[in-house]
Amino acid sequence: MRIRKAEYLEGHKIRLLFNDNKTKIVDLEKELLGPLYEPLKDVEYFKQVSVDEDFITIQWPNGADFSPNFLYKIGKEVG
Repeated sequence: MRIRKAEYLEGHKIRLLFNDNKTKIVDLEKELLGPLYEPLKDVEYFKQVSVDEDFITIQWPNGADFSPNFLYKIGKEVG
């Protein structure tokens, strides 16, 4: 599973386009546990989400990321 595109929505929600062409919305608010994810609790920092250069997953400037398989599993599919 790979992520082709990420779009910040609101709060801690991101719209993701996966390599199977499914679009899902993930809400990561409850997943920001531990010191690496602490900065992401600040919405302004969270907005800095990007897709890594290999188009595998999303990441933030501090190196925080999530497995694309995990994101796919918790995401809610949208049309």
